[in-house]
Amino acid sequence: MQRSNGWATGWSIARIAAAAMIAVAVIAQFASSVAGALEAGRDVTTVVANFFSFFTILSNVSAAVVLLIVGLRFFVRGRRLSPEPVVLATALAWVTTYMLVTGVVYNLLLRGIPLQPETVPWSNEILHVWGPLFLLLDLFLAPGRRRLGWRAALTAAIFPVAWIVYTLLRAPLITNPNTGAPYWYPYPFLDPNTGGWGSVVVYVIVIAAVIVAFAVGAVAVGRWRGIRSS
Repeated sequence: MQRSNGWATGWSIARIAAAAMIAVAVIAQFASSVAGALEAGRDVTTVVANFFSFFTILSNVSAAVVLLIVGLRFFVRGRRLSPEPVVLATALAWVTTYMLVTGVVYNLLLRGIPLQPETVPWSNEILHVWGPLFLLLDLFLAPGRRRLGWRAALTAAIFPVAWIVYTLLRAPLITNPNTGAPYWYPYPFLDPNTGGWGSVVVYVIVIAAVIVAFAVGAVAVGRWRGIRSS
């Protein structure tokens, strides 16, 4: 059933709808953050840069783009079910990994902590709960999965590592627009001013291990369910 044309049509529509849901949630939170900054007289440029420095936002935007592409591709190709191209299949495995990590880290470490002063509650739930859950379902239910090599799991860590390096280098150079502190970290577990560098290193190592584990899991499920290319 999962590889029938009818199932593929329905799931492609679901992917497009999920991409739209995530996009609306990101836009709503962005509008709220900018409006709040303007009203409070905070530096809007810094607020916007900070907004797109959250791993949550980057992972959700990436997921929305990839879901939209794979959803539309099915219809553009005349509703013909076939294995996803390697590049697209790899991107899908990566964004699935990032969204699952986003959901797990938020719900275990960050739930109840106000990361932005103008947080939109329903948007927050989509970005941290419903979006990740859809990607989890997509991993097990979506048709047309391609069997990827294990290298795809290892290369999934490139972006998160680059993001961590960017965050730790940028943070001490930014004045927090909300508190006036001479630094800005998107998440408290990355802030050495609260728990020290030892704590930061431990969190980074643990989260990196979780990312690799989730990436391996995503590729493993894809290999189990995937279609071999001809």
